[in-house]
Order: sequence, then C-alpha cells, then structure tokens
Amino acid sequence: MIYSRIQITHVASNKESTTLKDIARTTGGRLSGDERVAVTDVTHDSRQAGQGSLFVAIRGELFDAHKFIPQVMQQGAVGVISELERPADFAGAWIQVENVRRAMALAAAAVHHHPSRELQLVGITGTNGKTTTAYLVASIPEAAGEPVAMTGTVEYRLGKERKKAGRTTPEATDMQRLLRQAVELGCKTAVMECSSQAMDFHRCDELDYAVAVFTNLTRDHLDYHKTMENYWYAKQRLFDGRLGSRPKTSVINVDDPYGVELANRLEKEGLRVVRYAVKLNTDVTARDPEFSLAGMRFRLRTPDTEIGFHSPLVGPPHIYNTLAAVASGLALGYSLEVITKALEECTGAPGRFERIAHDGDFAVVVDYAHSDDALLNVLRTAREVTRGRIITVFGCGGDRDASKRAPMGEAAGSLSDIVILTSDNPRTEDPKQILADAEVGIQKTGKPYEKIADRREAIHHAIAQAHTDDLVLIAGKGHEDYQIIGREVFHFDDKEVAREALSARVPKG
Repeated sequence: MIYSRIQITHVASNKESTTLKDIARTTGGRLSGDERVAVTDVTHDSRQAGQGSLFVAIRGELFDAHKFIPQVMQQGAVGVISELERPADFAGAWIQVENVRRAMALAAAAVHHHPSRELQLVGITGTNGKTTTAYLVASIPEAAGEPVAMTGTVEYRLGKERKKAGRTTPEATDMQRLLRQAVELGCKTAVMECSSQAMDFHRCDELDYAVAVFTNLTRDHLDYHKTMENYWYAKQRLFDGRLGSRPKTSVINVDDPYGVELANRLEKEGLRVVRYAVKLNTDVTARDPEFSLAGMRFRLRTPDTEIGFHSPLVGPPHIYNTLAAVASGLALGYSLEVITKALEECTGAPGRFERIAHDGDFAVVVDYAHSDDALLNVLRTAREVTRGRIITVFGCGGDRDASKRAPMGEAAGSLSDIVILTSDNPRTEDPKQILADAEVGIQKTGKPYEKIADRREAIHHAIAQAHTDDLVLIAGKGHEDYQIIGREVFHFDDKEVAREALSARVPKG
C-alpha cells in the first residue's frame, strides 16, 4: 500500500487562545513564568516543537526528553511541562506536574479545545479484532458520503489522506491534534483502536467517546501487564470513567465471559449497553452462517429486523467484527441500509486473512495472528474453508511475552496438518531459543513440523509443498513490512515473499 503523508500539524482555530495559566489550572501543575503567554500546540516530540508550543518532557526507559529542552526553546517553544523542578538557569515557562503523561493529555485537549466533543468518536478495545472492526466502522460514514478519521495498527486516516501507523494508538498530543484536523475537515465520525498499554499511558485520556467497543479478552501482552487481572483492569479504562468520562454507548461481545461481566456491571450502573453475540440471542446477532474462501453469509438480526447479509470477509471471527460494526453504526444513528451497504463492500484490514492472488489450485493466506488465541481463530477459519491440508508457517516475537510461545505452538499443531516453525521478529533474542520454546507446544500435538529459522526460506518451503485444495497460512506479521533482527530493522513483507515463492514454484504433477 502506498501512503500519502498526513501532516499532523496545528490547525488554526477561531476559538479563544489557551494560556499557560489555563494549562497550569487544567493540569494542576505549578507554573513558573508569564501566565498570560498563549499556547498554540502541545508536543512530546522535539521535532514538532515550534513557535508557541509547549514541550512535554517525558523520561522513558530508553531516553530522557529533558535533554532536548535547549533545542525546543531555540525552535520557539514557550515552555516545558515536566515532573521535575524548574532548573535555576532556565529562562522559559515551566509547569511542574505529578504525572507528566496525564498532564500531557489534559494540556493537549485544552489547547485543541476538546475536538472529540465535536465528533462521534468510536473507541475499540480487546485482544483480537480491533483493527478489522475499526475498518468496518469507518466504512459506514464513508458509505454515507462523509469523510472519516481513523487511527489503528495499520494506518492513520484523515479523509482521503493516509499515513502508515507509528503505533496502534497515537500519543495524546498527536491524537488531539489529528481530531482537531478531522473537525476542520468536516468529519462527523472518528474511529480509533485503544490498546491496553496506550490507556495505561494516558493516550486515550480526555477523549469523549460516543461508542466504546469491547471485542474479547484472551492472553496477550503479559510481558507488560504480568497478569490477566492487570490486563483486564487496563482494558476497562475505556468504559469505567478513568479516562475522564464514560462512553455514551458501550457495544460489548457477550459471547466472551469478560464481556458478560462488563455488560452486566455497566447496565447496573445505568449506562447504555448494546450486546452482540453469535451463540446467544441478544441485541445484534447472526444466524445460519455459511463460509467459503469467497466470504460469508448469514442472517443478521437487530432489535428491529432480520435480513440476509453477505460479506467478502472470510471466517467466523469476522462475524463478531461485523456485528460489532453493525451495533456501532446503529448507536451512531446510521440507517441499517447504509450500514449493510458499507459492510457488504468493505474488505477489512490488510493482513487479516488476506488471500494472495495466484493461478494455482491452492490458497495462500497472510494473517497478523500473533497470539495463541488469534492463531486458533484463524486456523478454525482456514479449516472451515479448506478441503485439503493446512500448512502453517509461524514464529514468535523476541523480547516479548515468552509464556505464549508454547501455547502458540500447540495452537498451530492442533489444527494444522504441517507446521513450519520460523522466525518472526527475533529482536535481541537467539532465534533458535525462540523456536525451541514454541516447539514444546507443537510436540504435544504429535503433528509433523519443521524448523526453518530463515523466514523467507520457510515461506518458500511451505508454498513448494502445497497441493490441490491445500491452504498455506503465513501467520504473525500480516500487514507489517519489516523484520527486526538484533536491533536492526530490515524490509520484509510476507505478501511479497509469498508472491516471490509462487513465481519460483515448480508446478506439481
């Protein structure tokens, strides 16, 4: 995909200027400096700091932004927000705060005049399905002829402009700035993925959500959260008011036990909840599903009607993503006609059960699945639509949660006919050790497997083995176009390599 560059820059507004005094009051910080000075932008990125901006100095594990303070002041910044005391020799304004990340969100919202209050903002959280659901929801206002803003794992969108995503959820400064641009562009709706870590880091604070979506919760990111309880607690920030306000409507998957708990609690607290499910008869549901490599069909049931529905998306997990989008669209006030028109045409997110087109009599699919639950889901989908064998290529990331490697191996072996274990992003870990950790899980299943650490070689080997009606699943990286080995980033795109392998393949028979 080719991206045009979204310039996430300050947008002039006819609203009253925000002053240092306003920022200090909003953040609860202690101001040293001229309180009357106007602030035109807030940034944590020294490269973005310019005339009238307020620089947020964050001390992270790998770097300390305080070292950039002389640079940003030379570039025209009016001052600094920091958890540290103002240096005696510092000439600009200084706002000392208790929590710099929380203060950054508060300050950015104030300077950009709370743009989310002028939009219908949809926030989506959960372990799996966030990205595809975001694409589906964003397609609804587009089908109504409206520009839309979207941020997520793959890209950031502002109307017709697109930018490759730097992270799933932008920092609060970038998010508030982008939403102000969305308002100025004429967007009525914005859609964002809300990761658990982003919410912990206050990137979603001071955003007013019209709709908050919970997709599901399964094991992931335990290298950061340590326990499922911590992970679940972080996810609930989107619904419980810790971000600053509560969503007007919560759209929740109640086939998930965590979703049942969340929906029941929110409803007891008097909040509006829309439930969706496949196994239960609830607000929005699906009946009589049929799956093929061409897509899926089912009976879509809402509180008011039941209709036939078809989609180009493949597999059972996408029913849940679709139902979440239907419920969100209805909560936003769109007609079912507009919603179904959008969703029946939307092809979803890149790298999510994405078929690689070729002339052979077998299928090649690339998917982002990088946890045991996600891998099981995509393999169940593959099994639904495959008459032949499933040949799975996958790996596990280095310097990440090692506890999910054996479960991923077991997931791969449980539903594949052949597994080829390879590297994902080994980072600074020994690739052979990562493969050995995942191998333990595959061995439990008794399925045949091979270990090929070189990912390009593994993909070529898998495709070379494919026969009529087989499906080759290349899992773990999806839309990503890089591989991290050591501390270096190399260009690597599973889709490109798959096409390369298909071109090099010797025809069977």
